[in-house]
Amino acid sequence: LKPYNSTLALGQGVRRLHVSAAFNAKAKVSMSRFEPSNYVNYEKLNENVNIVRKRLNRPLTLSEKIVYGHLDDPVGQDIARGRTYLRLRPDRVAMQDATAQMAMLQFISSGLPQVAVPSTIHCDHLIEAQIGGAKDLARAKDINAEVYNFLASAGAKYGVGFWKPGSGIIHQIILENYAYPGVLLIGTDSHTPNGGGLGSICIGVGGADAVDVMAGIPWELKCPNVIGVKLTGKLSGWTSPKDVILKVAGILTVKGGTGAIVEYHGPGVDSISCTGMATICNMGAEIGATTSVFPYNHRMKTYLEKTGRGDIAALADDYADLLVPDAGCEYDSMVEINLDELKPHINGPFTPDLAHPMADIGATAVKNGWPLEVKVGLIGSCTNSSYEDMGRSASVAKQALDKGLKCKAAFTITPGSEQIRATIERDGYSKILGDVGGMVLANACGPCIGQWDRRDVKKGEKNTIVTSYNRNFTARNDANPATHAFVASPEIVTALAIAGTLDFNPEVDYLTAANGEKFKLKPPSADELPKLDFDPGQDTYQHPPAEGGSKLRVDVSPTSTRLQLLEPFDKWAGGDLEDLQILIKKCILAAGPWLKFRGHLDNISNNMLIGAVNIENDGVNKIKNQLTGEYGGVPDVARHYKANGLSWVVVGDDNYGEGSSREHAALEPRHLGGRCIIVKSFARIHETNLKKQGMLPLTFQNPADYDKIRPDDKISIKGLATFTPGKPLSTVVKHSDGTKDEFQLNHTFNETQIEWFQAGSALNRMKELQ
Repeated sequence: LKPYNSTLALGQGVRRLHVSAAFNAKAKVSMSRFEPSNYVNYEKLNENVNIVRKRLNRPLTLSEKIVYGHLDDPVGQDIARGRTYLRLRPDRVAMQDATAQMAMLQFISSGLPQVAVPSTIHCDHLIEAQIGGAKDLARAKDINAEVYNFLASAGAKYGVGFWKPGSGIIHQIILENYAYPGVLLIGTDSHTPNGGGLGSICIGVGGADAVDVMAGIPWELKCPNVIGVKLTGKLSGWTSPKDVILKVAGILTVKGGTGAIVEYHGPGVDSISCTGMATICNMGAEIGATTSVFPYNHRMKTYLEKTGRGDIAALADDYADLLVPDAGCEYDSMVEINLDELKPHINGPFTPDLAHPMADIGATAVKNGWPLEVKVGLIGSCTNSSYEDMGRSASVAKQALDKGLKCKAAFTITPGSEQIRATIERDGYSKILGDVGGMVLANACGPCIGQWDRRDVKKGEKNTIVTSYNRNFTARNDANPATHAFVASPEIVTALAIAGTLDFNPEVDYLTAANGEKFKLKPPSADELPKLDFDPGQDTYQHPPAEGGSKLRVDVSPTSTRLQLLEPFDKWAGGDLEDLQILIKKCILAAGPWLKFRGHLDNISNNMLIGAVNIENDGVNKIKNQLTGEYGGVPDVARHYKANGLSWVVVGDDNYGEGSSREHAALEPRHLGGRCIIVKSFARIHETNLKKQGMLPLTFQNPADYDKIRPDDKISIKGLATFTPGKPLSTVVKHSDGTKDEFQLNHTFNETQIEWFQAGSALNRMKELQ
């Protein structure tokens, strides 16, 4: 690369000043229409990338360019993939309403007057699907009025944009308004990577991380490895973008992306729409990836133009070399997929990485005793609710209607945003999907996150559902552990809802029309984007007041059951942690139906580990209280230990905290007296969240040591007086028979994170530094 010579480019003297002003005028492009005075800064990104490229003396991948381009100190930062911690300056923050409650409560307790970067709150998680969009939304507004008022008033006071209930799912709103090539965005939801479909690095974090960025503190991320996925060939027929990530999940498994960014590239990329790329990046969360990203191309440009951001597209064109990987860059590992050969897939049940080609699922289901009858087909969600997705599903539904057929299964449609809802209504897709038997739900997460008041089967009744969502862990969608949930593309889900059976493969199987004739569904086809402009629908955005919020109040009632102001956690006492009681061993973390208490730490703590399986008795939420000898629920025993001054520890298995981006999963054990979590391995976000709350997340140096621990042991953590990065801690495990074991425990704390531990939490440390 030749060094960029600004004198040659801009000329001398007066002419140089004139050209420079024109250059700057062109460069002043707003990040979004909602923040006209915050600008896209490709110049700074480019400058940082050039510094880092020169230092590392090698070509960079796209994700490296965007991540390293946002370094707080590109000159001095130690950069080693998979090893060092990077201090980054994200461009913006997005929070969904469930996680925003605790994030805003933490921001309030930081004492700062305004957020340091553009930030938004999105009301999408608290709306339960029950009888249909409009009525469900009205019910949610009534039930959650206190929370919505808190978020709206906190947003206004601290300068945070507020998207009201009914506006849509956070990730769709981000794609339509805030994501753009090269932006670094953090969001308090694990499917934030959706924005990678627009060439952004969008990473799911806990609320405490969002608070750091909103407070203007550099955000820490372990330098990600980079997995390359090379796409060749072209998508066609029944194969959709969803099938790419279903295939990748089958190859890499739920752990395969941990600690890495997945970077798609190759000639096959251009055959995928921008929203299709977003689908692929969204579900990348299911392989544990930090995030996923696609290189800037004409599909993204078209999407930006169609969503009113042609000025960003024009600027991105000027910096196109910055927004694609360097030639000759190297990936830590590589997956290759030929889209010409890729077949439609369906993944499940009970895990998103159990991948089956549609041609095989019928026989596999019979062999495993999975119910063949499809009870419900559900399309939409943050993963697959684009205009193209709805169009392709409607194209399948129309063929059935033309032959006199309706869905044999129940069928629901979740539009991703108010803009999508209004546009598919205008363009006739909603009518087709309704006529075939579908019910349009609110523009919200709904059944995808378990916000579904399902009544067609009893709890415990074995049944099959198919969705176009991203996750299908046990009881995820309907709280029924016997529901076999399968994940596929919206068009495949629509076809299966019409056929009513899991073993229907639309590529080869026939349906019977109302008049008795056999017919095959043609592969779906639909426009990528509407021919007319998008219909924005109702205006659901609340701007922060232009004059600032210093005079505004945010009220939290002391008697509220849903919101509670935070008290600081106690500091480290200065010594080792002695004789911690084991609370529970062998945990599978699971979210409970506790969304309504997200802003009330004491109440939501009654949810702590209630879905965890206890190795002692294989019981769920049934552990022995070592002080009384009686069995009780996990939170109850923890509260009893805390009341008696007994600190405790949890011992767990692999990927502990998977699917748990919420800092509540870290706040709850800290609030109830936990000091330490010892496991074989952690899910990335959860490990960081534990550190933020002053907990000690530790891993077995030798995973076999897990088997030495018994449920009634006492554990001491040694070496905290000389706690330093990279130096293991030791543990002494005392057994009830008087014997003991000693072994090493690893940690990933850096110096800043050790300061969090010593101060009692990251928030405590933030206050110390003010």
